[in-house]
Amino acid sequence: MRKANDKTLKEAIEQMLQVYKIKRRYDETGIISAWPELVGKSVANRTKEIFISDKKLFLRIESSVIKNELLMMRSQIIEKINKDANALVIEEIIFL
Repeated sequence: MRKANDKTLKEAIEQMLQVYKIKRRYDETGIISAWPELVGKSVANRTKEIFISDKKLFLRIESSVIKNELLMMRSQIIEKINKDANALVIEEIIFL
């Protein structure tokens, strides 16, 4: 039986991440590790560099065809990332 102030493990971890101000960093790390599932293995294999800074996702893609494809899908990718993170983690994608 749960008491009124009991928290689930998920709630406790979320609270800890907020208190220690590491939630954004945690979300950013999750995005980078989930990149293959987000865009597919063939695109992920051609992603030579990926990092996040100041709510911007920086990508270096070795294929100009894939880079152009991602440029056209930029807003959908940002929307999916933020929806999955349930927070505004990425505002812009920049290709290097």
